[in-house]
Amino acid sequence: MNTKKRTRIVILAAGKGNRMKSQGPKVLAKVGGIPMIERLLTAVEKAGIDDNPVIVVGFKKEMLIEALGRDKYHYIIQDKQLGTGHAVKLTKDYLKNRAENVLVLFGDHPLVKTKTIQKINEQHLRSDKKIMMATVKLPNFNDWRICFKNFSRITRDKDGKIVKDTQYKDATEEEKKITEVNPGYYSFNATWLWSRLEQLNNNNSQEEYYLTDLLQIATSKGLEIGSIEIEPHEALGANTKEELEILERFAV
Repeated sequence: MNTKKRTRIVILAAGKGNRMKSQGPKVLAKVGGIPMIERLLTAVEKAGIDDNPVIVVGFKKEMLIEALGRDKYHYIIQDKQLGTGHAVKLTKDYLKNRAENVLVLFGDHPLVKTKTIQKINEQHLRSDKKIMMATVKLPNFNDWRICFKNFSRITRDKDGKIVKDTQYKDATEEEKKITEVNPGYYSFNATWLWSRLEQLNNNNSQEEYYLTDLLQIATSKGLEIGSIEIEPHEALGANTKEELEILERFAV
């Protein structure tokens, strides 16, 4: 199966990284001496799915483009940080006739394995589902796993189907006890994605358009969301220097 023509990869990398007190784009912060986004891009390249990934850039975009080069990637500019849903929506004009499926990753999540990227894509291609996503199951939120405390929680029905994704700040005390969380790695059917992105709103405390809201849109229409479980360390990202130090513990 020639997956290169079917799936395109979008990497979100427009963030500032205010809490890391970084002077440059957050994704250029180093883990094990290598910028986070370069670690991710190595895994993406080895996956062999998309030889020209799309990178959404924003804060100090020139610095990031200069660091990564202009030949291997297609850059989309997000001038205003209006959320993950907005970032992916900006790729529509470029990708709408170039992708049957869109796989979304984060430039500040550097430990995703090549096999995981391949598995998300392969599982999606085999299924007839509009969304295939990764989830992480934890024993608890102790020690380094405290990094996952603010991740959204996954609720399943008695048959194991995903019925809800709840942002931590909106979760009830019972939902906060759920230890299956959403790292935000998705593969979407492109046609479904482009139309549903138009339905997103920013009626939330951050006034941002959240990609996670697509899960609610899907389940409200009775669509089944596919999922694969990944290792917790693969879902780790960095928004603070403390989280960067935790990433260092798992970097090889």
